[in-house]
Amino acid sequence: MVGLLFPKLIKKHPTSSQQTSPVSIYLHLLRYFLFIIFSNNYPASHPSPHIAIMSAPAHKFKIADISLAAFGRREIDLAEGEMPGLMAIRAKYAEAQPLAGARIAGCLHMTIQTAVLIETLKALGAEVTWTSCNIFSTQDHAAAAIAASGTPVFAWKGETEDEYNWCLEQQLVAFKDGKQLNLILDDGGDLTALVHKKYPEMLKDCYGLSEETTTGVHHLYRMLKNNELLVPAVNVNDSVTKSKFDNLYGCRESLIDGIKRATDVMIAGKVAVVAGFGDVGKGCAQALHSMGARVIVTEIDPINALQAAVSGFQVTTMEEAAPIGQIFVTTTGCRDILTGEHFSVMKNDAIVCNIGHFDIEIDVAWLKANAKSVQNIKPQVDRFLMPNGRHIVLLAEGRLVNLGCATGHSSFVMSCSFSNQVLAQILLYKSQDEAFGKKYVEFGITSGKRDIGVYVLPKVLDEQVALLHLDHVNAKLSKLTPKQAEYLGLEIDGPFKAEIYRY
Repeated sequence: MVGLLFPKLIKKHPTSSQQTSPVSIYLHLLRYFLFIIFSNNYPASHPSPHIAIMSAPAHKFKIADISLAAFGRREIDLAEGEMPGLMAIRAKYAEAQPLAGARIAGCLHMTIQTAVLIETLKALGAEVTWTSCNIFSTQDHAAAAIAASGTPVFAWKGETEDEYNWCLEQQLVAFKDGKQLNLILDDGGDLTALVHKKYPEMLKDCYGLSEETTTGVHHLYRMLKNNELLVPAVNVNDSVTKSKFDNLYGCRESLIDGIKRATDVMIAGKVAVVAGFGDVGKGCAQALHSMGARVIVTEIDPINALQAAVSGFQVTTMEEAAPIGQIFVTTTGCRDILTGEHFSVMKNDAIVCNIGHFDIEIDVAWLKANAKSVQNIKPQVDRFLMPNGRHIVLLAEGRLVNLGCATGHSSFVMSCSFSNQVLAQILLYKSQDEAFGKKYVEFGITSGKRDIGVYVLPKVLDEQVALLHLDHVNAKLSKLTPKQAEYLGLEIDGPFKAEIYRY
């Protein structure tokens, strides 16, 4: 009977001659129907073709497995202890509910740490819908926990491109009572681009958006230059407590985690090539060097190239590095960093990965088109046989290796980044609320209607994010005396640096 109703469940295991057992079949069916009951939708790998996009949502959420919610909740509880900034922001502003009435559409890696961000936004009064900004970065137990708490989330690990775009569309119509977003929280710019190009009417009453990454910020400045940006935008990436912590210290730990989990390779003694020596590249080069690799850096910027050279790294072109490298890491946020020209001369089993942002840094299409064959070793690890008989090992299909092959940055460093995101959302939403600005002077300094443009968080908020994290690392601040403050021309409690200061 089961075979007649669900013939796809009666199948042979790909590596076995035995059929799926009846017990296994019924367990699959039970999970299937429970999922439909709880999520009011189809299994995650098959978005319904009958959904009328931009109409009342047929889906409350769409994830891989709601039964993972309890596991996700345990990890969220654990992560909260390592995210002091977000927890302090909840405590400080909860009474004021500064995001009451805010409807935030968020597109950012759906991880355990992001779950703490989402629940912080909700604790401050916001209504939130969520998608992941990367098809491989979702932690399914995190998505399940957030869905179980009542937040419309549309994300699962291993989405197709079509499913990814479908998720973005769904989140826009998932707010209560058919209302539209009035804030955007983005990572990489995909959601921002979608709304601007396809649904600009949604931005009529939008207070603005905040952007997490270097890549997304580049897109914002380009939109501004071309008069395509329709709302104020906060460049979260260039907050010091984001770029100098998430980009540098976060990548310094999570890159190695991703490579090790994917390949089990010994890094010591290998020649590692890092493309780009910005904050991400600096962290990656340091990490590989600390593991015993001989690091080569490629750069287009003479200042960054000089920084790499005086840091002890060899600086050369990718054309010269490609034949000798054994591990390649792209960190640039630019396209065509590794192309067919480079793949053709790489050593056998060279490991290639990206930690910049989108998958355009590595020409994966060329690899797929020109390889004689490709063998999937395990999820997000593919071994391409080249025409010259050598192999290339590609991680996470050229997408973010630390999230595709591991779990991304540590909770503590993401607390720094996400604290900036929360403050940016409050800044945009309460920019015209004089009473709020008087009560919370850190926002009062910046209150006022903002013109369309790209802004960075003011120094006073950047310093506050750092301050919220000091106790957790047992750091104690010295304090200026009145005489010292007068000599330096500063307030005793800061800000301590000019906006143009380079940390």
